[in-house]
Amino acid sequence: MMDVDLLREVSGCSAGSARRFAGPISAAMEEFGIDSALRQAHFIAQIAHESARFTRLEENLNYSWQRLMEIWPKRFPNESFARQFHRQPQRIANWVYAERMGNGPPSTGDGWRYRGRGLLQITGKRNYARCSAALGMDLISDPDLLLLDGPAARSAAWHWSDIGANRMADENDVVAITKAINGGLIGIDDRRLAAVRAMNALLA
Repeated sequence: MMDVDLLREVSGCSAGSARRFAGPISAAMEEFGIDSALRQAHFIAQIAHESARFTRLEENLNYSWQRLMEIWPKRFPNESFARQFHRQPQRIANWVYAERMGNGPPSTGDGWRYRGRGLLQITGKRNYARCSAALGMDLISDPDLLLLDGPAARSAAWHWSDIGANRMADENDVVAITKAINGGLIGIDDRRLAAVRAMNALLA
């Protein structure tokens, strides 16, 4: 059981966030077999990073045009085009996530409707459908359910299990876990430090 004080020590989150998520995270880890100290350390490190220490359950897409060109150079190939999306999160989501992950074209609004939510940022209509089936709730009709504490934690643990992250955690492979979750190595330094902190607390 991940009690409030231990979650705060392991993740570096605030006391309020620890009180809010200790129960849901413990239940989610038990449900999806995140059952060793090493697995739990890596899981908590990753969800702590992805959620800004359990303070953000929704993807932030409020990007400047300059940042859009850095993150998605193929989708924003020049300044004049990128400026049309400057600080417009809904329009950005509908463009960058269009025709991907089960989403339709920009006109459907799927990109925004199925933007990243939960402690590990479930993204895309296909992934919402798969998560719905696994958790037994209708996330297609009500994707904001992933903003609730319990579903936010359960969806993260389901995604962790779905990508085989327990095996990577058993091998103590932060890079592999990060690539599986993020698709790249964004935030790798913080993820690595968070994992060390978590292991120091749980493996002591």
